Amino acid sequence: MKQKSRTEYSVMNTSVAFVAQVSAILMGFFTRVVFTRMLSEGYVGINGLFTDILNILSLSELGVGTAITYALYAPIAKGDIKKQQILMRMFRTFYRMTALFVMAAGLCLIPFLNILMKDRPDVDHLVLIYCLYLLNSVVSYLLIYKKTLIDAHQMNYITVLYHNGFLVLQDICQIIILITTKNFVLFLSVAVVCTIIGNVCMSRKADALFPYLKETCHEKLPQEERRDILKNVKAMLMHKLGNVVVNNTDNLLISSFVGVVSAGIYSNYFLIIGSIRQVLEQALLGVSASVGNLGVLEDKDRVKSVFEQLFFIGYWLFGFAGICLFEMLNPFVEFAFGKKYLFSREIVLVLCINFFINGTRRAVLIFKESMGLFWYDRYKAIAEALLNLSISILLVLHFGIVGIFIGTFCSTVLTSVWVEPYIIYKYRLKRPVSEFFKTYAYYMLVMAGAWTIAECCCRITSGSPLFLLVYRFCICLLLVNLLLWAVYRRTDNWKRTEALLYKVFQNIWKKVRKK
Repeated sequence: MKQKSRTEYSVMNTSVAFVAQVSAILMGFFTRVVFTRMLSEGYVGINGLFTDILNILSLSELGVGTAITYALYAPIAKGDIKKQQILMRMFRTFYRMTALFVMAAGLCLIPFLNILMKDRPDVDHLVLIYCLYLLNSVVSYLLIYKKTLIDAHQMNYITVLYHNGFLVLQDICQIIILITTKNFVLFLSVAVVCTIIGNVCMSRKADALFPYLKETCHEKLPQEERRDILKNVKAMLMHKLGNVVVNNTDNLLISSFVGVVSAGIYSNYFLIIGSIRQVLEQALLGVSASVGNLGVLEDKDRVKSVFEQLFFIGYWLFGFAGICLFEMLNPFVEFAFGKKYLFSREIVLVLCINFFINGTRRAVLIFKESMGLFWYDRYKAIAEALLNLSISILLVLHFGIVGIFIGTFCSTVLTSVWVEPYIIYKYRLKRPVSEFFKTYAYYMLVMAGAWTIAECCCRITSGSPLFLLVYRFCICLLLVNLLLWAVYRRTDNWKRTEALLYKVFQNIWKKVRKK
């Protein structure tokens, strides 16, 4: 595929996926507001707790999806259908085994639920509720493996449309159930049904796009290629472990050391921050398949240029979003859920700094994973997990909830922030990583200055939560972006980004005019 075509495809991916993601997130916000208003704090707490438990069980997936996606790039670029069939058959077998393991491990946890909950909430049918969460997690592995082939063909906008379309349908049904019955069991049952139907529809779409998926295939990969894939899967297991510990143990620690109600409060913040992160990551992930092809077809200078631009875009997007979140999170939570669900500003600050720091890693992770550089930093993930747990537990005993989030910040800065770019520069770009860190330090200073100025302007006035939301959003939207533009307007990264934005809006305008 020619470079121009790949770029145009990425623009279309990003535009369509972004709109679909935003639509689903808006419905998710509304569903969460209705959920919080209609049910007690105990239900909000166990929702966050059980979700994190099952996210930890997803460790059994081992990150094999990422390894298989990388393995698909070369046969897709070469038009090797037979190898694609073999890889997808391997993927199907592995996901079926994963579903069985998650079901068995999840059932084994039932006797220990009380240990994981300090001050167990007064909620009826707690075991049944947990089993429905578990069932929804298990069925999410069935048939969905085929979406990986769609993503690897640079058509991830299709999977995003299907996924988010069924999320919207699920949200509508759940809102109706909450308003009419307030039945939490029925609320969860709808999620299971929508997950199953969505996976079936996605599977049929993949079969229609790639009819060879339905053909019988008995061949096996050469031993050397199987060994390479298993090597990447082993590396991804370590990365998955680190990711799960860092991102999915906060609710468990809060529930165990502070209480289930506090875990419920955090789950509201996590929903908002996570939703914004998903939108921005989708904007960057639209190019991930193209990055995989880039690694196969292009030289290191071209790869470096694309990497620097993607890093710049991620830095700008997540920096602007992090400032907005810090200024607007508490007014939004108070307006949507009520004052009793508020965290202190110190906690919100640490959450938003973590959001920004992890956001700046997205471009690095996209390149590292799309180019198959899983093996070189496998031990980093284990070190990050151990640091996160030890620092978080130590600090939560002395500082409460904020200590858990400081632990996350420390473990990320001490490991991922410097190890991941080092791997890319050493093994792919073949250049000194000091170039990256000089740019990174400069970017951090500029964003800190913009954040400080925005904070001063947002604190000038006070008022109702709704007024503060509107006022602070206008300040952040205009002031932060204007300051960043003034600093970077003459740089090559901004000029290339400006050209990319023009293509995106031009593509959207063409689609609107056709309709």
